[in-house]
Amino acid sequence: MKKLLPLLLLVATPLVAGAQIGNVLENAKKKAEEKARKELEKKEADKPPAEEGAGESEPAAPAGKTGGVKAYSKFDFVPGERVLVVEDFMQDAVGDFPDKWNTNASAEVVTLEGIEGHWLMLNRQGVFMPEFIDSLPADFTLEFDLLCDNPGQAYALYTSIVALTDHDKPALWQPAAERFTFTVVPGRPGSSHSATERRKNGEAESSPNASTKQFSDPAAPVHVAVWRQKERVRVYFNEEKVWDLPKAIVADGKFNALVWWLQGPSDVANYYLSNLRLAIGAPDTRNKLLTEGRWVTHGILFDVNSANIKPASYGTMKEVANVLKEDAAVRVTIIGHTDADGDEAANLDLSRRRAAAVKEFLVREFAIDGGRLETDGLGESKPTAPNTTPEGKANNRRVEFVKI
Repeated sequence: MKKLLPLLLLVATPLVAGAQIGNVLENAKKKAEEKARKELEKKEADKPPAEEGAGESEPAAPAGKTGGVKAYSKFDFVPGERVLVVEDFMQDAVGDFPDKWNTNASAEVVTLEGIEGHWLMLNRQGVFMPEFIDSLPADFTLEFDLLCDNPGQAYALYTSIVALTDHDKPALWQPAAERFTFTVVPGRPGSSHSATERRKNGEAESSPNASTKQFSDPAAPVHVAVWRQKERVRVYFNEEKVWDLPKAIVADGKFNALVWWLQGPSDVANYYLSNLRLAIGAPDTRNKLLTEGRWVTHGILFDVNSANIKPASYGTMKEVANVLKEDAAVRVTIIGHTDADGDEAANLDLSRRRAAAVKEFLVREFAIDGGRLETDGLGESKPTAPNTTPEGKANNRRVEFVKI
């Protein structure tokens, strides 16, 4: 036994040392993560406040890193032609559950430091459904902003397009005969992922996980976009096309509900949802511009009170650039429009600057001859809908291309 004791000590010493080194590395990792988090918080705190000019009230761009134009160079999402729903929770009091929603759990409207607007905070297991969405046609686009404040500690969040048999019972979304679901599972950098579930004519299908670079930054909302064209469904997280399924759902499915489901409760992680936008109509840029001579889009988005084009507009800009490249003889006038919020003269100037920005973007990014493009702005003078609702204002904020 005396001979064994030194041997045991020799064996144990490397194990203890290894454990100590592991602890040191783990502590160093934690310190590095904490330092990065504090630096991020300082950057957010040092950001100047959003401009509060007299211009129109377009929703502000999501905070955080969404990538520049080059990051969106493969982004092909084009929003629907007519906006049906806009939900930003601004009509709801902070601390309340939103008036036009249904749930079997609880949630509340909150504000976030350093990020504009109202947000619906989700941290309890259950379903959350906007009651005012009761029809999802064969061609529609859905957009919303989503943030998780503690990636790696939150349960999965499910987003579902569903054909409910009873619209008053959203908790029955899972066994619905027709539905398409995609998940968000936020994680540390490099570990976030998503999956899909589908039920077609009562038959269940699913997919393996797909990794995503998004949802790892606790201070950066992710812009989620869904594009349905009959059977085909595409899902985007910021500039990433995460899912493109040609036979995701049945073409004639009567989808009537949009449902979010949080898989489990958490006291240490929250999801925040806002800036929901539903639009209908398949874009037909070529026919409308070349044959009818006029194309109107709500898919070119700008920073609030600014002519800075948001990167998420890239798909729409590429769509019109492709049409212009088809026929080098086509010339167009680009016309900017605003809603009626703010000063009329300021809105007129803003619309003109935005039209000029669209021209400059097409010339710079797609090499369109600037001599083929004229610009104008009409401000709030030509509304297509009343400026009394968020949906009306969203439809009035538009860019028009008119063949000369």
